Amino acid sequence: MDSSGVGAGGAIDEMDALSRTAARLRPWLVRGKPLPNLLFFTDPDRTPDPEGVAERLPPGAAVVFRAFGAPDAEARGRGLRDITRRRGLLLLVGADEALAVAVEADGLHLPQRLSADLPAIRARHPQWLITVAAHDDGAARAGRAAGADALVVSPVFPSASPSAGTPLGLDGLKRIIGAVETPVYALGGVRADTVEQLLDSGIVGIAAVEALHA
Repeated sequence: MDSSGVGAGGAIDEMDALSRTAARLRPWLVRGKPLPNLLFFTDPDRTPDPEGVAERLPPGAAVVFRAFGAPDAEARGRGLRDITRRRGLLLLVGADEALAVAVEADGLHLPQRLSADLPAIRARHPQWLITVAAHDDGAARAGRAAGADALVVSPVFPSASPSAGTPLGLDGLKRIIGAVETPVYALGGVRADTVEQLLDSGIVGIAAVEALHA
């Protein structure tokens, strides 16, 4: 692997490229603790080996475990908890507060539609890191008002996600960042060939699904 993240044979190591760029972003503290600058979002179909990805993530990154109701969710979540503790990573659980408690997660990631639930969850788990998805300006303002520690804004670039809408583009991302004081992560189409465009956008971190599984 050379300094550009290109391995032998010319193949680009996506995780290396994203990790290197994330490390260049400004640090941001929440309740005295640094936010991770890299988020790996799991997906049962698109990232079939999240444990393997977690073993390669740089220390200080975070795994967002999205089980989508899978019957083995707790067992798999506990396995990820073991890896993240050993490797100095944070573990967030997507949407499922009970699962987050069961696997002793560090926090929760809420989809946009559940942002109004955040204050009650915060009251029950004041120590948790809680992030909220935002796909437009209004959702970003709602997440800020609910008290999100950070917003995960998407899709920034064209994405392979079946649920992704029209890309916001850099201008849309910057507009949202300028409208809220809450720290923002960029998600959606963030890969080795797009990630450096985000350096001057004002984000605090990078989020990805398949790019980190590659």
